[in-house]
Amino acid sequence: MSLLRLPEPYDFALSTSRFRSFGVDLANRLVDGTLYRAVGGREVRIRPAPGGVDVEPLDDETRPVARKLLGAEFELAPFYRWAVAEQPPLAALTDRLAGFRPPLQPDPFEALVTSITAQQVSLFAAVAIRNRLIQSLGARVGEAWAFPTRERIAGAAEDDLVAVGFTRRKAAYAVALARSNLDLDGLAAFDDDEIRRRITALRGLGPWTAEWFLARHLARPRAWPAGDLALRKAAEVLYGVDVQSLGPLLDPFQNLSAHYLLLGALLP
Repeated sequence: MSLLRLPEPYDFALSTSRFRSFGVDLANRLVDGTLYRAVGGREVRIRPAPGGVDVEPLDDETRPVARKLLGAEFELAPFYRWAVAEQPPLAALTDRLAGFRPPLQPDPFEALVTSITAQQVSLFAAVAIRNRLIQSLGARVGEAWAFPTRERIAGAAEDDLVAVGFTRRKAAYAVALARSNLDLDGLAAFDDDEIRRRITALRGLGPWTAEWFLARHLARPRAWPAGDLALRKAAEVLYGVDVQSLGPLLDPFQNLSAHYLLLGALLP
């Protein structure tokens, strides 16, 4: 066994629930309790294990991808202490969802295309569209599927994306993103506002997309996707206030709070 240790508490089932809640996610394929991800042309298998997860193969290439995918960058202990001390509604959620580490998207291009597919459609529809994109322009690696590379999308015609379910407008956004000169890996070096500015400067990528990039790729603690309809509903149900007003009250844990609110609203 190749153990990748994760800080306790850690609940594998809760933390990977996103990969089964809206249908099978081919890029992060969860089958019989094993999570499959393609990394560098290899199939990586991730299973729960005492003290963390069993990752095969585990090496210098797969380790950082697995850690990011499993939300290892988040620090749960201070979030839980803060919730208990200052946010009773969230404290109840952290107790019910103890060990939930929100999964992060390891690749910045995949993260942005994922957000494009989810614009103004249900998450079930978005996952289905992404799966067709992966099958059309990605590659199968054992039980895993590799998301199409930026170069592959840059070389595609908009019609190729429309054929798998993208609207004409979203196809144009994705292809333009792939062909842009924006250094996606370099965005991590900037502060939140500069990242927002650079992402929203691209056609079709608005504040909602930029905020989810901060939240689900970079794990920025104050990311708050206030434009998200599901988060808006969760804020109203749990706190009885609008999502814009709630954000400042949750500082500096807006990102984790958003993930816990969303999962709490999703699970029975």
